Amino acid sequence: MSDALSRTVTPALTAAMTMSGRSIRLSRRNVDAVITSMMLPLMMMVVFIYFFGGAIDTGTAYVTYVVPGILVLCAAFGASTTAVGVSEDMKGGIIDRFRSLDVGGTAILTGHVAASTLRNLLSTALVLAVALLVGFRPSASPAAWLAASGILIAFLIAISWLAAAVGLLARSPEAAGGFTFFMSFLPYPSSAFVPIDTMPGWLHSFADHQPVTPLIESLRGLLLSEPVGTTPWTALAWCAGIMAVATGASGVLFRMRTR
Repeated sequence: MSDALSRTVTPALTAAMTMSGRSIRLSRRNVDAVITSMMLPLMMMVVFIYFFGGAIDTGTAYVTYVVPGILVLCAAFGASTTAVGVSEDMKGGIIDRFRSLDVGGTAILTGHVAASTLRNLLSTALVLAVALLVGFRPSASPAAWLAASGILIAFLIAISWLAAAVGLLARSPEAAGGFTFFMSFLPYPSSAFVPIDTMPGWLHSFADHQPVTPLIESLRGLLLSEPVGTTPWTALAWCAGIMAVATGASGVLFRMRTR
């Protein structure tokens, strides 16, 4: 039984790694899109800190408050590249060639997700480095840093799978990029940039219970050594739910698109 399982798993893992390498090479060729996904969060951080920060009272230095939200926004921007890449594969006919080589949909999509996660990790590191230069001063312990990193990576993987599903659903790369606007918008009606209690009352319920808010509150609490309670577990539950729905939808959509 173990030999049979090994013969099944090893080719699938090899195919996934090969597809990951392909997606990373494609990212290196599409430098403008990668730079854009990295620069937009940096520009947003500068705009909020230096243009609006002086007018927003959060009870602490605004750079300290806003950086966790920018890290999440960075992931949302980066996911758009994944959606476009998947859509281009579906439109360009390369999928038929992969299938003739016995490369399955799981390996192809896993390659896109792995490359997306790596890109997002690099852009997150860049944003964090610039944040430290402009005054962000986290006080997290090594354990808190590890916990914050784990939560953020879980979100990066989940949103990358969601972007892959969007890329399969969209009928063109342009439409895929447009769909991901909604993911980029989600951090705004949350605690990313202003406290929720400063928003209109009718918006509180959505802002309190959407997936991005517990993620941001977890990152903020862990990085600033503040109490977090069960918020990290709520964030991880959202990530697991998004990933479960996205991977299931991706499998169904891939089969529908490749009949």
